[in-house]
Amino acid sequence: MEPQLSHRVVDSVATVVVRHPAKRNAMTAAMWRALPPLLDGLARDPGVRALVLTGEGATFCAGADISTLQDTPQEAQALAVAAEEALAAFPKPTLAAVRGHCVGGGAQLAAACDLRLAEEGALFGVTPAKLGIVYPASSTRRLVSLVGPATAKYLLFSGELIDAERALRTGLVDEVLPEGELDKRISELTRVLVSRSQLTQAAAKEFANGRTDRDAHWAEQAAGSGDTAEGVAAFLERRRPRFTWSVS
Repeated sequence: MEPQLSHRVVDSVATVVVRHPAKRNAMTAAMWRALPPLLDGLARDPGVRALVLTGEGATFCAGADISTLQDTPQEAQALAVAAEEALAAFPKPTLAAVRGHCVGGGAQLAAACDLRLAEEGALFGVTPAKLGIVYPASSTRRLVSLVGPATAKYLLFSGELIDAERALRTGLVDEVLPEGELDKRISELTRVLVSRSQLTQAAAKEFANGRTDRDAHWAEQAAGSGDTAEGVAAFLERRRPRFTWSVS
């Protein structure tokens, strides 16, 4: 099978799958380039309300496929950063479903998601020190925001892998599931997310990501959306709300 990113949309959830089984789902240059336009299309799709990123089979992503990166290290890194930033900017909730190795560029992608759920046995590593690469400032700040400066320095200085339990303790992942339970939990959680107000989610994501100067914009969006009135009515009537505001 040729290395590729595939995707499907089921019940308002887009699932993007990293497929490169010959190299533990390492990202080729073509795959890095393909991710931003793929995400852009899914962001504009009103039928998509949440996104799951995962790897084919028993591995999430083992990083970059060095053999396909014929550009200079700086250019190759720029591809990864562009893909990471596109994922971080995706305006709807994103989840990384992690099995096996989540290393290097794979860890970059997972960190760019809003939530990370891992199966027991998953391994995480940030490995630029093994290659003499300067980790990007934006990626470093994102890692620090998740795990704090001490753990970020440990991961970056050593390049060592940590297990899922340590990743959970440090904040790198949000939940660790027993073997065989990850897909079920992802399905449960995404079902909850797509039922909630996309207006609330989009504003909260923007604020949490550091954009704090748009209160007036979101107040205007809320006033014209009808979501607040629907949420209050649904609560009083003891029914599920039918939110209509959409990012797209």
